[in-house]
Amino acid sequence: MSVIESVWKGITYRGGVGHWAWLLHRVAGVGVALFLTLHILDIFLISFGEEVFEKLLFIYHSLLFKPFIVLLVFGVTYHALNGLRLILIDFWPGVMTEYHKPAWYAAVAISVVVTLINIVVML
Repeated sequence: MSVIESVWKGITYRGGVGHWAWLLHRVAGVGVALFLTLHILDIFLISFGEEVFEKLLFIYHSLLFKPFIVLLVFGVTYHALNGLRLILIDFWPGVMTEYHKPAWYAAVAISVVVTLINIVVML
């Protein structure tokens, strides 16, 4: 099996709520990790002088970067709430078997609401 086939099989494996929860959790985690790396690098730029750091801050506050900030807010919120859902499933599997789907829908809904509030505040 080629790499492309195995990646495609991993993305389209089962479908359903569990698969979408897994996929979105991984994508959100990778996105947050990438932003954290960028954030550490931009803080490192302070050592090269205030001008260099200010130029990077200008990029962060530009209109082109705002959608990425919105995605970051959604990613952090979703990753945190879905992580709590997974902790509940691990600690109380008997109880959460029945409620894992509604808990995922709640995590997505809360993440969307928090993201929409962030959009209103940013504008």
